[in-house]
Amino acid sequence: MTATSGKTTCPYCGVGCGVTVTLPDPQTGLVPPVSGDAEHPANFGRLCVKGSSLAQTLVSDDRLLTPMIHGKEASWDTATQQIADKITQVVKDHGPDAFAFYLSGQILTEDYYVANKLAKGFIGTANVDTNSRLCMASAVVGYKRAFGSDTVPCNYEDLESCDLLIMVGSNAAWTHPILYQRIAAEKKRRPTMKIVVIDPRETATCDIADLHLAITPGSDAAVYSFLLNYSAQANLVDGDYIAAHTEGFEQALAQAAVSTPTLKAAADFCGLEQQALMTLVDWWCDTPKTVSFYSQGINQSATGVDKCNAIINCHLATGRIGKVGAGPFSITGQPNAMGGREVGGLANQLAAHMDFATPGATELVQRFWQAPNMATQNGLKAVDLFQAMEAGNVKVVWIMSTNPMVSLPDTAQVRRALGLCELVIVSDCKAHTDTTAMADILLPATGWSEKDGTVTNSERRISRQRGLLPAPGEAKHDWWAICEVAKRMGFQSGFSYRSAHEVFVEHAALSAFENNGKRDFDIGHFSRMTAKEYDDLVPVQWPVPKGRPEGTKRMFEDGRFFTPNGRARFIAITPTLPQNQACLEWPFVLNTGRVRDQWHTMTRTGDAALLSNHTAQPYSEIHPKDAKRLGIEDKSLVRLTSPQGSVLLKAKISRAVAPGQLFAPIHWTQQFANASVVSTLIPQVVDPLSGQPESKHTRVQLQPMLEVSYGLIMSAEPMDLSDCVYWCRVPSKSGYHYEVAWSVSQSVNSLKSLKALTKESEQNEWLEYQNPLTGQCRLAKIVNHTFKLLVYCHPQPDSIAADWLVSKLAINERLTEQDRLAILVGMPANVEDKGEIVCSCYQIGSKQINKAIMAGVDTIDGLGAALKCGTNCGSCVPELTRFLPMATELTS
Repeated sequence: MTATSGKTTCPYCGVGCGVTVTLPDPQTGLVPPVSGDAEHPANFGRLCVKGSSLAQTLVSDDRLLTPMIHGKEASWDTATQQIADKITQVVKDHGPDAFAFYLSGQILTEDYYVANKLAKGFIGTANVDTNSRLCMASAVVGYKRAFGSDTVPCNYEDLESCDLLIMVGSNAAWTHPILYQRIAAEKKRRPTMKIVVIDPRETATCDIADLHLAITPGSDAAVYSFLLNYSAQANLVDGDYIAAHTEGFEQALAQAAVSTPTLKAAADFCGLEQQALMTLVDWWCDTPKTVSFYSQGINQSATGVDKCNAIINCHLATGRIGKVGAGPFSITGQPNAMGGREVGGLANQLAAHMDFATPGATELVQRFWQAPNMATQNGLKAVDLFQAMEAGNVKVVWIMSTNPMVSLPDTAQVRRALGLCELVIVSDCKAHTDTTAMADILLPATGWSEKDGTVTNSERRISRQRGLLPAPGEAKHDWWAICEVAKRMGFQSGFSYRSAHEVFVEHAALSAFENNGKRDFDIGHFSRMTAKEYDDLVPVQWPVPKGRPEGTKRMFEDGRFFTPNGRARFIAITPTLPQNQACLEWPFVLNTGRVRDQWHTMTRTGDAALLSNHTAQPYSEIHPKDAKRLGIEDKSLVRLTSPQGSVLLKAKISRAVAPGQLFAPIHWTQQFANASVVSTLIPQVVDPLSGQPESKHTRVQLQPMLEVSYGLIMSAEPMDLSDCVYWCRVPSKSGYHYEVAWSVSQSVNSLKSLKALTKESEQNEWLEYQNPLTGQCRLAKIVNHTFKLLVYCHPQPDSIAADWLVSKLAINERLTEQDRLAILVGMPANVEDKGEIVCSCYQIGSKQINKAIMAGVDTIDGLGAALKCGTNCGSCVPELTRFLPMATELTS
């Protein structure tokens, strides 16, 4: 049989890239590397390194393959019956709000729809929330306050058409790399285009910026407050637009004049030089085609909604909305955060972009669903939900495709809540996550390449995520599992779907039901689509009402909004700094975020060894002045402590952060490191309107970990490293790779313990090296001439050729004498030391790049020609540019 290919959508960020998957030959079972779909309008064939590595994530030895009840295998019939019985019992005894769903922006729209329908229409609770609460909730409320609807007005073409792009709280170079590459290409083609980055850190996105405003953390709203005030003073406001299409302008302007009356007041509030802020103001005044592009740096704040509305206010005041190259553009973090919003996947939503506060909406949905037990008021938002769980008010929770033990703030509280909950159900494709460890019932779910349904990206574009590969074991679609429980609860008539197609058609019909243009979300064109038409669906932007199959590229072009009077609302904003400011006891401010090549809690990307080469361990960026004052060396172990808890991270000395500020990535879990879950540090401070946690900000102490020795362990078998102060498991192609730290007093004993724990046989051979002068110790175990275990120990953080060593693990090849020597030396003589990996696609390291520069290469294109770096996904280009300023120095 000849392998064929199929088109689907990437499961990572909200860009929503199209992907082409070549189906495996049945005889080999291997899936070739995926490629970008050249016809998909989100990416036109390009993929970032995460997307390019998707095939590597499809083979996992940690796949959940059968239902589990209290750690024992069970049938689907048994598991779903127990779930149905328990939900029925707690609803009878304690009311419908004793049950809750906690969902994910990584499940499909069809899964979301069925969960929402069961909870809000048939059980009678609105306790349906999602991890999208952690990334997009403030943007949703900001849009709804201004427009009367959760409507993203822009599209990706606007990012290329604008003359001024203001990127606020967005490190798109790492978080949305394909969009960033589209922007960078346009900037290269049209150098007059201005790009401003507003971010406390100097991120990779600053590579293409004409201006970087390194604001005081949390002060974003003041920038836009002053822009509004100055726009009025400069007579830049569009009076005709304001009069015809908006309300509340005078109140918003009056508050802006009070909050940011002068350039000096605004600059001081934001910690900026006046001239830097004035440069942005001048560009704003001179450039009608402006897009404000914002993400987690805005949303993850106790005043995130106000920040969103401060941005929107400026666009409304100057008429920069509903036009090509203009608008306030919130970029989603997850592949289907938008789809979840469409079906009511948040506790304060109903369905089809309706909510409980809209007159008549509850009755409308109830009539359509023929729902017997309709919820009538908002449910519990994520943080409130887990607090209610700890209090004993929520007794059954069903968690799908997310890892709240890592992503929610205050991990200790989440652990207490799940520990006290009477029944914790977790649907996942992975057997071992920090959250599955807390589950009473585990349900094996389908994963990417098996799931079948739709997702919606950040520009409202609906795309198919197709089930191209068979589901392994007894894995089932989430919508199917929900329906099986619903049927066992007596709701057969409402949950008799036979396919995702049938769910989608009903979802489309509800969107058009009694709509007639009153609601923004309308995909009624699809309400009668056939199964084949569903399978063949091409990407399209909603609204897609009946008679308009081409969809809608841009919203609000006619100046009509979805408020009761059709006018957009200005919102008066008072800029406010985060409540947890640094103080004598807690002298540092911690900012959190993502790294380039990992995704969320690494349950998928952690399976691809290639993706760990760029950033192998959790770290904290520390300014050199702070590091010097505290005696912290680069790559040494540090402890961050907040009032909620503490974590251990590797120090990364960097001028990207300001003195007194720290940065740490969010990805590492207890599956990958013993003490590096950053959410442990974050308090449960939320925006009062959106319920979104202030995950980007907390105050901490920073301390060096003294009296520790650093080590590297490579083993053919998993190791018990409970004696280590710190360990981090680094994904590798073969065997197990750990970075570790022991206390100095334990390091020698730990080495002896590791040796004693390994199985002894006549074929065992030990290679040992110790240097009492340097404190170095190396231990290697050879079995039948094959490398099985390596332990390195050194008083200082040390760098060795780990890639070469990993390649020798558990390979049945006879080791040469040269190999034996190299194992103990740590570097084979005939293997190039690449340095730290910069380009993941082609595994090009810092030393290779510097060598090329010394040979005369002085441009990005030149590096690409010489080494291929930067020529595939382009994610490494911002880092490559940081090497080029050194070219003159290196070659002089």
